[in-house]
Amino acid sequence: MKKLMTLAIALILSAGAFAQNYEAWSSLKKNANFFLASDLGRNGYYDQKPIAELMGIMAEEIGPECIIAAGDIHHFDGVQSVDDPLWMTNYELVYSHPELMIDWLPVLGNHEYRGNTQAVMDYSNKSRRWNMPARYYTKVYEEDGTTVRFVMVDTTPLMSKYRKESEKYPDACKQDNAKQLAWLDSVLTSSKEDWVIVVGHHPIYAETPKDASEREDMQNTLGRVLAKHKQVAMYLCGHIHNFQHLQVEGDGINYVVNSSASLSRKVMPLEDTVFCSPEPGFLVIAADEKELCVHMIDKNGKVLHTVKRSK
Repeated sequence: MKKLMTLAIALILSAGAFAQNYEAWSSLKKNANFFLASDLGRNGYYDQKPIAELMGIMAEEIGPECIIAAGDIHHFDGVQSVDDPLWMTNYELVYSHPELMIDWLPVLGNHEYRGNTQAVMDYSNKSRRWNMPARYYTKVYEEDGTTVRFVMVDTTPLMSKYRKESEKYPDACKQDNAKQLAWLDSVLTSSKEDWVIVVGHHPIYAETPKDASEREDMQNTLGRVLAKHKQVAMYLCGHIHNFQHLQVEGDGINYVVNSSASLSRKVMPLEDTVFCSPEPGFLVIAADEKELCVHMIDKNGKVLHTVKRSK
């Protein structure tokens, strides 16, 4: 009897940890709402499954139009085919809440590049909710008079370290960077939406123990294109497994690093850091015609920091 009472109390406390935030979560939503998660694939372990359940519960209140998966859906060596068991253990059986049965817009991460990258795109033909038409693509949403354009880019080939490791990342050196950057420039030039958000896996600016060449290559490729287009409000990414918001002097873009949706890492502030946190979690993106907000959500459903752009 004592064990049953203890279990009942634990269940009540667990439910209350989410329930007490319902009103706060509802206040986050605007005309157009989206979730972004990255660095997912841990077969449900660490914090992946609890965060996935939290995403579903919060989706009941916020009603996202889609979920953006900003790379590294599968640790550690990507997938081999559309029938790889990792699709079930990293994705389908983890993100199983009914409210998460909506469109997912993915980009490739470096871990996808260790496997069969074409299979990640081809999974769109097998899963109703997986929507990845190409390695890079764009998608526009219009909700209640608010328009938001997501520009999804393929960052792994932009870095020389991955292109040189042809055995470990066999598809990286095969990609035409000039073609992708020309496409990006063209899309941004013609973009007239209320908000333009670019999404990739790797950061352009961030505090990280990873090779400095990663940020240098990103700044010299993707960063140079984005700098030409003042209508780009934010660049969202993952890869570092912690939350970071950076604002570079003289640069109008907000650089936001999303934390891992499973296993997170420590972080230290830089000169350009507005906020950082080692907590795992995901992003809630909310927009109307006058304001764009990106909320950093930890594994308990708490808003740690909000990045805002206003008109």
